[in-house]
Amino acid sequence: MQTILTLTMNPSVDKSSSAHNVVPERKLRCESPRYEPGGGGINVSRAIRTLGGESVIVYPAGGPSGRMLGDLLDQEGLGHHPIQIKGWTREDFIVREESTGQQFRFSMPGPVLQDKEWNRCLSEVPRIDPKPYYIVASGSLPPGVPKDFYARVARLARDLGARMILDTSGEALSLALREGVFLIKPNLRELKEVAEHEIEDELQQEDLARQIVSSGQSEVVVISLGAAGALAVTEEWCERLRAPTVSTKSRVGDGDSIVAGIVLSLTRGLSLKEAVAFGVAASAAAVMTPGTELCRREDAEKLYKHMILATTP
Repeated sequence: MQTILTLTMNPSVDKSSSAHNVVPERKLRCESPRYEPGGGGINVSRAIRTLGGESVIVYPAGGPSGRMLGDLLDQEGLGHHPIQIKGWTREDFIVREESTGQQFRFSMPGPVLQDKEWNRCLSEVPRIDPKPYYIVASGSLPPGVPKDFYARVARLARDLGARMILDTSGEALSLALREGVFLIKPNLRELKEVAEHEIEDELQQEDLARQIVSSGQSEVVVISLGAAGALAVTEEWCERLRAPTVSTKSRVGDGDSIVAGIVLSLTRGLSLKEAVAFGVAASAAAVMTPGTELCRREDAEKLYKHMILATTP
């Protein structure tokens, strides 16, 4: 089995609750809180686990919240390698307004990492045994971590003979693309940041993705389009995969679920087109679940079968 490693440089403990109405200047009575591990790569690993696969997580952790994060990962049966840091792991807060169904998401910046701390995260990756075949680097970079950190990960992945999948934004994404990666999964906003100009139509989306591939920056570009599914582009083909129509309860985790579905499918021997289709199905499954819950395996597999049947002549 090909090993999947996820790298999360800005993990979190996600605390979620609900209140009847969210209004200013009033004490809001909330329901009992729910605590979950969070952060880009951690959520990818959680979704991989939900979909029946395994991965290992590398992440910095510090303070009481860092210990709590490790406990939460243990409770979910996830293999993880925490790198101890001086600062406290961030805590995010999510409130659902019961009267409207809206979510209010408060995301903290994360602790400042010292040079020796983020370097230890980087040096931990080649120590993982068995050696990772896929390295999924996902999420934002906390203060103190250089913008070229993911570019360094790309060089490390190349040295290890691993395929790097990257899901981030801004300068961190642009610098990593200069090194070259296996797959990126931007949304439209993140794609605009790479292009540094507005993208007005589907043709421009496809042209930019083809430019990224043809220039050797990424072998595969998968643009997540929300309810519209995804656009997948390689050197050989360009295809839009429409998402199944589902009832939307929450969009939390849909991007992480598509990455999880893709990388897990690739380790199972599916073709790239099949893997992206399963990723889209997993993303659609994620929006069917309430709150911060990720995709459910039975939903993802059912939606994937529906997509395959819909495209079969």
